[in-house]
Amino acid sequence: MLRLAAGREAEPSAAILDSRTLRATPESGERAGYDGAKRKEGSKLHMAVDTLGHLLALHVTPAQAATGDSVEVAFVDQGYTGQTPAARRHGIELDVVKRPEAKRGFVLLPRRWVVQRSFAWATRVRRLVKDYERYASTVADLHIVAFVCLMLEEAAQLADGS
Repeated sequence: MLRLAAGREAEPSAAILDSRTLRATPESGERAGYDGAKRKEGSKLHMAVDTLGHLLALHVTPAQAATGDSVEVAFVDQGYTGQTPAARRHGIELDVVKRPEAKRGFVLLPRRWVVQRSFAWATRVRRLVKDYERYASTVADLHIVAFVCLMLEEAAQLADGS
């Protein structure tokens, strides 16, 4: 409904993928891994969103360590350039969005800012700022609940005409 209201097709044809590390807490226990790039211990949250920022898929793994049938292309960062059998198996082309080499500091990357905005939306929910849960499935489920609430709020605004 939200995609149609925005003048888009009902099913997305593109996705944007990224991941972030949720810092571990004592509740995370042995499930937490170490992300050497960010120097954090915790869980890695992999997220796929459509071009409007709506959640398509979510997967939680230790830090070191499906999007639907209609997605044809996924915009990813250089961290996803390795083996991608899951993407190939589903017929999804990975389009790597690289940071310009000449630029320093913050650079707004085409398409990729959408998934970063979605991560920011999720961090408005205090429970999702850190990995407070014992099970990875609970972390994923709480993210889904948060995105459902965000989408319901957007739908209510459309219904009010504001």
